Amino acid sequence: MINKLINRFLLLALFAFIAQSCSKKLDLFPQNDLTPDKAYADAAAYRNVLAKIYGSLALGGNGGLAQDGVGNPDISGNLDEGSQISFIRPFFNCQELPTDEAMCGWNDQTIKDYHSLKWTKSDPFLKGMYARPIWNITLINEYLRESTDEKLSSRGITGADAEDIRKARAEVRFLRAFNYWVMMDLFGKSTFITEDNVVGTTLPGEISRADLFKYVEEELKAIEADLSPVKTAIYGRVDQGAAWALLARVYLNAQVYTGTAKWNEAATYAKKVIDGGYSLRPQYGHLFMADNDKQKDEFMFAIQCDGVTLKSYGNTTFIVNAASAADKGDFFQGGSSGWKGYVATKGLADLFPDLSGNTDKRALFTTSVYGTNNLAITSLDQDILFEGGLHIKKFVNKRTDGLEIRDVTQRTFADIDFPLFRLSEMYLIYAEAVLRGATTGDLGTALTYVNNVRTRAFGDNSGNITGGQLNLQFILDERGRELYWEGHRRTDLVRYNQLTTGSYIWPWKGGVSSGTAVDSKYNVFPIPASVLSSNPNLTQNAGY
Repeated sequence: MINKLINRFLLLALFAFIAQSCSKKLDLFPQNDLTPDKAYADAAAYRNVLAKIYGSLALGGNGGLAQDGVGNPDISGNLDEGSQISFIRPFFNCQELPTDEAMCGWNDQTIKDYHSLKWTKSDPFLKGMYARPIWNITLINEYLRESTDEKLSSRGITGADAEDIRKARAEVRFLRAFNYWVMMDLFGKSTFITEDNVVGTTLPGEISRADLFKYVEEELKAIEADLSPVKTAIYGRVDQGAAWALLARVYLNAQVYTGTAKWNEAATYAKKVIDGGYSLRPQYGHLFMADNDKQKDEFMFAIQCDGVTLKSYGNTTFIVNAASAADKGDFFQGGSSGWKGYVATKGLADLFPDLSGNTDKRALFTTSVYGTNNLAITSLDQDILFEGGLHIKKFVNKRTDGLEIRDVTQRTFADIDFPLFRLSEMYLIYAEAVLRGATTGDLGTALTYVNNVRTRAFGDNSGNITGGQLNLQFILDERGRELYWEGHRRTDLVRYNQLTTGSYIWPWKGGVSSGTAVDSKYNVFPIPASVLSSNPNLTQNAGY
């Protein structure tokens, strides 16, 4: 109960903070006299800012988005709250739409270019995706500047309050590392700013992918001892388990990021998470419902999306609405408009021999209106694409206990938290790392972990595999079955060299109905043209 009250307090504080900021977003004169000494006047003020930092992953809008890689506001009016200046929605688009797991039928926007792998450096959606992590990092840097021992002492903050703020410093450093991982993964390099960079003074420099890898690795290791012990943080905040999980993910992709594999490290940190006391929840579908905070024993970290205090069309509200239309009643208890936008291709369907969900419970596809008999997308016309594609009913804004969501706001905005790190991902990281040569693990344990995932999926051991069936392609396919629509697929296909090459083809890859290989430059996204024009210290990725 205490944890819930604290969470509610933080969410309400965040909502008030952002509402105040957004009310000023069209004022072009410097009317804001909120100096750091006022913004960080006491311990409660620090909690407010901490809530804003966590909430930056769930909300769109902020009173000024970083446009030039420094943190200066974008007042152009070209970014809308839901699709471009939130985090979850553009991240989902970048990680899912270029793959077999998602297509978008809204052909009046450049978002249609994502599945065709034909985006350009002028794409406004990429501008928003680049800007959001940099804005988040800017907030974090300010918090770190204002939470030193000297600053706390000067404001009379001592004792338990000071200690809580010191611990929060480690949490926000984790969030900064996470945001830089996003930049490293999507764009290959990044504008680089820390607490040593003061907004509005000099233009920051650029950090390469290899150097960014080293920075993220060192930051996560440096804060490990300062974070709360594994599985002790208040739900929605990070502890050691989240840091280990991010390290495992970073190490799994180290060869892509740096050219040097880190399979031993990937297996080691995945095992640290596995041994941390997490457990697979009994029912897979419950992980993605409106009260999925009850499933927290499987989560290292989840982005809280509260339908009352964190209203946004850029978080899981988007995922539910984009996947539904005439079948919206299957996704929401009223309120949802059903945007008729996103489906998956036959490539995802082919990973499941039975699409009904009767055998593998992860096959959350069939809805009351759209069946799964016709999976051929014969045209990119919105109606034809949406009716022909595979319908995903994974994220559902209904409660597992069957109780009705009564608040009208929660009928419009989803309560579904977005899990960033789950135990099953750690099982699969360990298994892949071992198959790729990690000597810090063994094949027997890897097989056990994979079968743990499949036993939950099938409800018994009928889906378990043997050691002879355990290979790298199986792991990639299993990651598709377990983690689809959670923001992993693009990264996975890049690691397996299947995103742009002809080694794996799915419908409409490259803009061709039968699928085709594309230029390898699409393994990373371009640095947005507007960012380059604002900061001459930055350079473009090859081919763009």
